[in-house]
Amino acid sequence: MKRTLIALTVAGALAGCSSAQETAPAPKLETTDQKVSYGMGLVMGERMGNDLPDLQMEQFLQGIRHGHAGDEKQQRMTREEIQQALMAYQAEMQEEAAGQQSELAQKNLEAGQTFLAENAEREGVKTTESGLQYEILEEGEGESPTADDRVRVHYTGELISGEVFDSSRERGEPVTFGLNQVIPGWTEGLQLMKEGGRAKLYIPADLAYGPGGNQRIGPNETLIFDVELLDVNPEQ
Repeated sequence: MKRTLIALTVAGALAGCSSAQETAPAPKLETTDQKVSYGMGLVMGERMGNDLPDLQMEQFLQGIRHGHAGDEKQQRMTREEIQQALMAYQAEMQEEAAGQQSELAQKNLEAGQTFLAENAEREGVKTTESGLQYEILEEGEGESPTADDRVRVHYTGELISGEVFDSSRERGEPVTFGLNQVIPGWTEGLQLMKEGGRAKLYIPADLAYGPGGNQRIGPNETLIFDVELLDVNPEQ
């Protein structure tokens, strides 16, 4: 999206550096003041490049000159106008981000549905009424937990792409939690296992983190967990 509003956030919509200025020789970097001035400009430029990729350089530089001069008569925007432009820009960015999130959510949802449909045909994979799929890798001999129990587990979590996003095995430390404290796919899936067993859980998005995702998981991601149920209600 073309975002010319960036120009308004710092100065105005017109004028700036002349062609003569663009071809002028590089300023000297001899004194401390000269070096500090260039350094601050460099750091600010890097920051602006990250924060405002569509920065309008001529308007930006004019805004710096007018602001540094301190002459309000020169300034082409009031503080109120600057604030309005900033708010409009922020709303535009939020709208664009929401659109991108919605597109990604739909893409992930469709990919997950395709994966689960194919996975359901594999031998050993069972599907529950909720849509959860599970595959027993090692049958345990102990008790099965209830939704109110605490469990101690080792696990590896992957996306359907095969990317590992979390693993207690890599950290070398099992995790203990209550089954009523986790995503629905875990709450249901662990109850289908027995203590000492190992299973793979294939969790559709609506039983995981849904369209919101989280910091490491995108919207509507289907998740795969390789889980070992070490203990049910372990001692504290």
